[in-house]
Amino acid sequence: MSLTIVGSVAFDAIETPYGKTGKIIGGAGTYTALASSYFVDNPQLISVIGEDFPEEYLAMLRKHGICTDGIQRIDGKKTFFWSGRYHEDMNIRDTLATELNVLGEFDPVVPNDYQNTEYLMLGNLLPSVQRTVIERLHKRPKLIVMDTMNFWMNTMLDELLKTIRLVDVLVINDEEAKQLSGTKSLVKAAKMVLRMGPKHLIIKKGEHGAMLFSGGNIFYSPALPIEDVFDPTGAGDTFAGGFIGWLAKTDDISFENMKRAVVFGSAMASFTVEKFGTEHLQYLEKSEIRKRVINFSELVTFKMPPK
Repeated sequence: MSLTIVGSVAFDAIETPYGKTGKIIGGAGTYTALASSYFVDNPQLISVIGEDFPEEYLAMLRKHGICTDGIQRIDGKKTFFWSGRYHEDMNIRDTLATELNVLGEFDPVVPNDYQNTEYLMLGNLLPSVQRTVIERLHKRPKLIVMDTMNFWMNTMLDELLKTIRLVDVLVINDEEAKQLSGTKSLVKAAKMVLRMGPKHLIIKKGEHGAMLFSGGNIFYSPALPIEDVFDPTGAGDTFAGGFIGWLAKTDDISFENMKRAVVFGSAMASFTVEKFGTEHLQYLEKSEIRKRVINFSELVTFKMPPK
């Protein structure tokens, strides 16, 4: 099934207790597309880059079968850049630099070949940009998944709510769920967010896994215990790519299959954190993914003792 991903293709510079990088490829669109490419052929990417973005990075994306026709290159402009430093507790980070550059004026173009897409993943961007992509599609996809963050809740809540009403699945973390709903209970928060429009809600809990809410149904997937977390950058975007990638591969949007998609998303995210940036994500074998999903299954499967 066809899949289109909207998100940033960018530069990152990362520092963790394990070391630091120079400028490397990053961005929500990059992580999401790479993760999805292990499940679907020819995922279609919509993004924007500056004239400083190396052709070798685009070639790497194409090598993974990712269609880059929807990536605009703006002459005379620079690519979005983010730099951050993580602490010993990897849940805590300092943003050292954020340079929007071309992303600050991003006007997404949907190529004709993308128009019949059946699955749409809206990476974390301005809510108005996410909504513009939906409006520029000639027909509504079978499933629209949206990622967002607390920054948009703080700065443009009305715009965010307009876009949330248009999507089928919303992906946020636990603190964002509490902020958006105004309640501390995640179960109550989920009920309130689902009333805002989406049919399904995923609440990411970082190293504590992810929860899927749909109507009266709840599913919880733990995170796989990782001995050394080198770099959590892009883990949430990788999760989203694994999630939407599995759904597009199987063309099944039932709650039961979404449960599987959450596990596949969690498995993909567990690879990302083991190395810096997209380094691990670029060189996976499908057999590794299957083995890790089996590890997830073994982590939560048990038999009831006899009476």
